[in-house]
Parts: sequence; C-alpha cells; structure tokens
Amino acid sequence: MASLRLYGYFRSSSSYRVRIALNLKGLEYEYVPTHLNRNGGEQFSESFRTLNPQSLVPVLQDGNVVIGQSLSIIEYLEECFDGIRLLPEDPASRAKVRQSAMAIACDIHPLGNLRVLKRLQGVYGFSEASSQEWARHWIDLGLNALEIQLRAHQADKPSKFCFGATPSLADCCLVPQLFNARRFGLDVTKWEVLSRIDERCCELPAFAAAHPSRQPDAE
Repeated sequence: MASLRLYGYFRSSSSYRVRIALNLKGLEYEYVPTHLNRNGGEQFSESFRTLNPQSLVPVLQDGNVVIGQSLSIIEYLEECFDGIRLLPEDPASRAKVRQSAMAIACDIHPLGNLRVLKRLQGVYGFSEASSQEWARHWIDLGLNALEIQLRAHQADKPSKFCFGATPSLADCCLVPQLFNARRFGLDVTKWEVLSRIDERCCELPAFAAAHPSRQPDAE
C-alpha cells in the first residue's frame, strides 16, 4: 500500500495540481475521494475536519504528517522526494516560478472557488449566470496578466514549458486553471503562450493521468 494518501475531489483545481506533481515525481499514492457537494459536502464531516479544519481539499497524509494547501503540499514533495525538480535551483528563477504559481493559486483560483460561488448565490442573491460571469471575469483578468508575463519570459528565454525544458510548479498550476477556464466557458486559445504550454503539458503521461476525467470519483 502506498505510504502517501491524497484526499481530493476530481474537479478541484488544487487537487489536480497535486496529482500532477505526484505523477511527475513518480510517486505512488492512495487517492481518497472527498465529494464537495454530496451530503452537504464531505469536506465538512467531522473526520475530514480533524485532518483539515479549513474543510478544503486537497490534503496530503504522509504517515503522521498531514498537510493542506496545494502549494505547501507540492513544496513538501519537492523537498522530500527525488524525481523531476519542480523548482529551479537559483533564487531568482525559483521566485519567478513561484510568482506565476501564486498568481494562479492565490489570486485567480480562489475567486471562482465553489464556496465563493455558493456564498454569492446563497447570501448575496447572485443567479447562476451572474456567479458564472463573476468567475469568468476574474479568470480572464488573471490569465491576461499571466499571458503577458510568460510571453515576455519566453521571448527572452524560449522554452517548452513555463520556465524551462521540464514542467515546474508553474505548469502544475497552469494546466488545471485552463481546464477550469474552459469549464466556465472561456476560449483559452486567445492566450497563445498559455495554450501552447498547456498542449505540451497534456501530452505528458503525468498530466494526462491527473486529468479530472481519469479519476475514480469522476462524474
């Protein structure tokens, strides 16, 4: 049995990031589906809240070590396990990778997260259409900026992936966010650099195996 256990939800962008990282590292893990809508949300169960009081996926369990927050999980994997390096060695390059990853994980993704959209509808009276438009607005705004940043970087240092010849933490975050953008009806082809990187990533087995449709809890 794998020593690593991942609590996640097939369509969760943050869970998707961690699945990609685990696959890139070649690590075996036990996947524990945590349905975010069934029975009022399994993330609110007492057993899950014992693991993560935030009631958020993903959660990684490695023996007695329990970690929430996708970026923290991926950095833990980076520091504890061999395999492809997801962060560059030199500080400046490492900061650039983190900048792009955080632009997605901290600025774009949270504003279209399930609990935010439910709050907009349940408390502030947003219709389904209005909440979808809310999400599209913030995704569009954030990916426009990321396209500009990565276009400039690629012009200076052409590379197959976001920041080099192999996928990094930034790529782990980008692919799920573009998947999310498509779910909300955005045409991602307008972001030429991002789309090109996404296509290259998705050709890799590690990314393909992490796709939401390939998960045991996929609906």
